Amino acid sequence: MRPTGVAWKRIPLATVAIVAVLAAACSKTSNSPGASSSPASSSSASVSLTGAGSTFVQPAMLQWISKYKTVDAGVSINYQGIGSGGGITQLTAQTIDFADSDAFMKPAEISAAEAKRKCTVVHVPMVFGAVTVAYNVKGLSNLTLDGPTLANIYLGKITTYNDPAIKALNPGTNLPSTPIRVVHRSDASGTSNIFTTYLSSVSPLWSSQVGASKSPKWPTGGEGQGNDGVAAQIQGNDGGLGYVELSYALDSKLSTAKLKNKDGNAITASIASTQAAVQSLQIPADLRFNVTGVGGQGYPIVGATWVIAYECGYPAAKATALKSFLTWIVNNGDAVALQLHYAPLFPTLKTKTLANIALINSKA
Repeated sequence: MRPTGVAWKRIPLATVAIVAVLAAACSKTSNSPGASSSPASSSSASVSLTGAGSTFVQPAMLQWISKYKTVDAGVSINYQGIGSGGGITQLTAQTIDFADSDAFMKPAEISAAEAKRKCTVVHVPMVFGAVTVAYNVKGLSNLTLDGPTLANIYLGKITTYNDPAIKALNPGTNLPSTPIRVVHRSDASGTSNIFTTYLSSVSPLWSSQVGASKSPKWPTGGEGQGNDGVAAQIQGNDGGLGYVELSYALDSKLSTAKLKNKDGNAITASIASTQAAVQSLQIPADLRFNVTGVGGQGYPIVGATWVIAYECGYPAAKATALKSFLTWIVNNGDAVALQLHYAPLFPTLKTKTLANIALINSKA
């Protein structure tokens, strides 16, 4: 549903797809980046991997695939950014080799996937990222919000930038009467899940009326497909406000709000504040977790993204190629992550992640 009384621009959205063909030869003695700490080349013949899902991690996935082409000559990887929900749907239907999702699979989703494949799914964390609250308001370059106020914006209870609740958080700031043009995702989205998990943790009203979901029933707002689609809608409409992963906000040169965390500190989204948000994170055995209750210098809306695969059912060459690629990312992908404003996994989580990668096709 779009806000009433507001002229809403329709912005064409390009289809988001990443296709990388990895075709440069190497050997065990290669000087290619990461060759020394990656598994041996997975193939002497061609192997193709297909994946789909998260647009949240798409910029990093593009670069990882591009750089990995110097490591294994025989692997081609096709990745399509269609949203986390779409990735899980395709993984369950067994039309792809791996999904990428910023929301770990729910029990019902796991049961459906495992019943079809007849074996267990494996969650492999890749990176952490911040979900910014980006906005586009003529003449407004600094904005602070907190969780309850943000929830009320998305509930349609706060509709202008000079609302008293926003004024109270921004003393001395000249806030215009510009209508807030809320933007949310149109597709089943892990970024939406991270965002609504946060809203549910800070707003009882949001928790009871909407809740946390990849596809919530949004009370208000316009929509865009993918992180890039939401960023485009914000950018193209004066008063636009929405949630996008940090790299998309920076790439689109959008202003982002500071958010008050549990301790009342107003924090800007950054690599450092993302790392601060997860420094005390407790990791369960299945590596499925949310990041909530962030204080200190941590930015409060942070999530992980997971590659999801199976413990059985792959041809041996595909399994070797997929495990080699994921292992290379964990051991060699941090520089790409940092360049694109993601926070790499911390050391203890890397160790657990490598153990989960080893489970892929282990029951073949």
